[in-house]
Amino acid sequence: MGQVRDPLPARPDRNACEDSEYVRCGTCSIFVFTEPLAGWRRVHALPQRTKIDWAGQVKHLLTMDYPDADTVVLVMDNLNTHSTASLYEAFSPNEAFTLAQRLEIHHTPKHGSWLNIAEIELSALSRQCLDRRINDLDTLNTELAAWQHAINTEQRQIHWQFTTDDARIKLHHLYPTN
Repeated sequence: MGQVRDPLPARPDRNACEDSEYVRCGTCSIFVFTEPLAGWRRVHALPQRTKIDWAGQVKHLLTMDYPDADTVVLVMDNLNTHSTASLYEAFSPNEAFTLAQRLEIHHTPKHGSWLNIAEIELSALSRQCLDRRINDLDTLNTELAAWQHAINTEQRQIHWQFTTDDARIKLHHLYPTN
């Protein structure tokens, strides 16, 4: 979103003022990857969220972020783009197969995205970085990179406290009764 009128800066005895009217500059999708126990995150915004976009992000994860890992465990939402089939649409069969073999994919429950650590990261990102109007994708990615660098420098870990036993109680309808 962009400004229709320039905001008025804060002055002594006056808060900054921003017009409630805005210009919609478009939409985008933000991809979030996190390694909770290491305190590592990678965020990147793209104009859309297609299978090809997702596959490109996964390739970056496997080749740039974790080039030496034999297997990368990927926990993600149940979106239509989030499958190894997307790799085959984006890359040659050999490259897609090589990438897919390094993935161990786990999907969050269909109606349990609140369980997703990435959702928590998106919430923190929204409060700490996206709490203002940003009117273009380049500026957004610059802001995301700055946030990512600051958080990764801190190595702020995520201390997940929702256990399997808690899940079996709260999500009993998703677990087999055997």
